[in-house]
Amino acid sequence: MQDRYIELRERILDLKGRRQAVILAHNYQSGEVQDIADFVGDSLDLSQKAAKTDAKVIVFCGVHFMAETASILSPDKTVLLPDINAGCPMANMITAGQLRDKKRELPYASTVCYVNSSAEVKAESDICCTSANAVRVIESLDTDEILFVPDQYLGHYISTTTDKKIILWSGYCPTHARIMPWEITRLKQDYPNENPDKKFIAASKQAVCPNMKRITLEKILWSLEELSPEVKVPEDIRLSAKSAVAKMLEIGRGD
Repeated sequence: MQDRYIELRERILDLKGRRQAVILAHNYQSGEVQDIADFVGDSLDLSQKAAKTDAKVIVFCGVHFMAETASILSPDKTVLLPDINAGCPMANMITAGQLRDKKRELPYASTVCYVNSSAEVKAESDICCTSANAVRVIESLDTDEILFVPDQYLGHYISTTTDKKIILWSGYCPTHARIMPWEITRLKQDYPNENPDKKFIAASKQAVCPNMKRITLEKILWSLEELSPEVKVPEDIRLSAKSAVAKMLEIGRGD
């Protein structure tokens, strides 16, 4: 098993060099995938870093909307998603068509989308946000009504911090929804002095995104060999989606 792991790493690193590729791994990826990556982090940060490299190929070890974001910011690069079935259930809970219908019902509302959304939904939105800068994004808008998609829980939190009317879409992350309040209460009792200098304790053993774990070293190797599956955002959608992302970046990511 160890020999197979070493062989896979060597073949991936060799192909990465020959393909002039950069490997990105989201924080939720397995340890062996993170270990072989050039950059590890959150989806937006990874896409921004990849855009600044001289790489011709981006191997995005994450889920589909993340690879789309890389394509939005790096249209001249080939973006690969080693498992094309690695999707985000929350991002899939709203389509561009559904969003257009809802916007027609709310002609005076601004549309804000969480960055964890498809390129088509970003393209239909006025501005994107991250979980860190969502409140600042909302407060930057002149309108008093905000349609927030697709994460109802992040939207609900925002609604407790502002006087603006936040209209929620009913989307959510199934993995995060498996974390129960009683688990947090119990852990706070078990670890009353927890802080950044301490060991981090997982809130729930159920909080593991199965789609994030679809990427393996074998799939990364195959993806580099075949230069497939490629994720490419059509230019008209890309430009509109990039506008929504750029407006968010002008405000700041909130890090």
